[in-house]
Parts: sequence; C-alpha cells; structure tokens
Amino acid sequence: MRRILTVLFLLGACATAWSQAAPDQRATATFAGGCFWCVESDFDKVDGVISTTSGYTGGKLANPSYERVSAGGTGHAESVEIVYDPARVTYQKLLDVFWHNHDPFAKNAQFCDHGDQYRAAIFYHNEEQRQLAEASKQAVQARFKEPVQTEINAAGPFYAAEEYHQDFFKKNPIRYKFYRLNCGRDKRLEAIWGKAESVVGSH
Repeated sequence: MRRILTVLFLLGACATAWSQAAPDQRATATFAGGCFWCVESDFDKVDGVISTTSGYTGGKLANPSYERVSAGGTGHAESVEIVYDPARVTYQKLLDVFWHNHDPFAKNAQFCDHGDQYRAAIFYHNEEQRQLAEASKQAVQARFKEPVQTEINAAGPFYAAEEYHQDFFKKNPIRYKFYRLNCGRDKRLEAIWGKAESVVGSH
C-alpha cells in the first residue's frame, strides 16, 4: 500500500511540474490598452497566461511613478507585461484577445481616459512578434474603414507599477467594476466588435 501511495505521489508531483512551464519555456508579451487595471483583468482570464504585471513602458524616464505617468509628459504608456506558456497559448491568440479588448481607433486615448499615457500599443519582444503584430493590425484595418491608431513598437524597459495597482480588479472589485462601467469600456467594445470572432486568423 505504501508503495502505491508513493507512486501516486510521484505521479502527482510530475503532473504539477509538467503543468507549469519552466522559465526557459516561457515567453513575454507586452500590451497597452488604456487603464492597466482592465487590461490585466482581461488577460488574467486567458488559459496559458502565467502572470500579468501592470506597469509603464515606452518612455524615457527611469523608474516612473504613477503620479508622474498619469500627469502626462513622460512618454510612458500604462501597459501590462504578460508571461505565458507558448505550449498552451500562442502569441497570435494573445493578439486576438488584445484587439478585442481595446478601441483601435482612439488616438492617445482609451475610453474615458485621455493622453498619450493611455495610448494603445503592442510592444514586440522579437522579430516573430513584430511580424505577427503587423499582420494582425493589417487584418483589423482590412475589416474597418476607420484608420487603426494602435501603435506597434519595440519593447523597451518595463517598470512595474506600484503594488496597489497589481491585481486591482481582485483587491478592489467594487471600485474596479464602478470605474469600468462608468468609463463605458464594455459598451464601446461591444459597439466595435460585436461577437468576439477572431480577427487575426487561426491560433
């Protein structure tokens, strides 16, 4: 009996190890789609996403604070760094989630937030991501007449936001839901996308 229990324990440990991608098997994606509370919430629901971190990227100021970024002028965008398991979710799938969760026609704004710190952008980490991002943008543009304003830029330094911003939608669900509703985010997304069919092809 002890032998059987030992075997079962080892099998369980192996299954747990297999379900978690090793660090060298993980990949990173970075997206800016307005309020990082919302972007983080949207990607946390995606199977294969290991972690999401709200932060700032795209600017020149080192270690910016929320107060500096939200005031404008630093060049940073509120963004989310996503660590994912490529064996469980592709970058192309993440792109599809991203497009369906921001307004691609808003320039230097997203929903009720205005300023270049709320601009929409894809920050690619390698050439493959750049090519897939460009192809996805072309696919979205082919679907709509309005010009797509979403930027595609090389990823630079990413600075994690203050701890109280991380998992804000979990820590402060009432405040988060109130903000998201009053900002009109979901209403606008539904008006743009309707049913959430893929816009970037198969994945």
